[in-house]
Amino acid sequence: MNKPNSLVKLDGIDKKILRFLMKDARRPILEIARNIGISGAAIHQRLKKLEASGLLSGSKFVINPKVLGYTTMAYIGIFLDKAMSNPRAVKALEKIPEVLECHYTTGNWSILIKVLCKDNEHLMHLLNKEIQQIEGVSRTETFISLNQQINRQISI
Repeated sequence: MNKPNSLVKLDGIDKKILRFLMKDARRPILEIARNIGISGAAIHQRLKKLEASGLLSGSKFVINPKVLGYTTMAYIGIFLDKAMSNPRAVKALEKIPEVLECHYTTGNWSILIKVLCKDNEHLMHLLNKEIQQIEGVSRTETFISLNQQINRQISI
């Protein structure tokens, strides 16, 4: 296994395999093999190598949150009273299911989180009753996403 910051070298075949799987992770290995012109066993070996390198971290199904009634996406900048509050604040944020992402940032905020709520009322409750009640949080700044216009992975 490679070290966390070591670069993985991809050849043309690796890139082709990854492009197929990034479009549809459920695509059969044999179908990919036929398209590329190599055996299914070769694809399997390459995928195992890429997993061992740390480049691939699995596959997953993507849920459409709107179908479940979650229509309000927001980004919340969190100001902490002091930097030492960060680990405690992150532990508290991990317990909130609406928090999808949490980033330690430079700039004005200490933490930037991405949340998904059913509506604005749900967001207001989340802010007032949960996030702003976390010990060490001095204030928040919220940006509601009106529409996600780009959603992609890094190009291979």
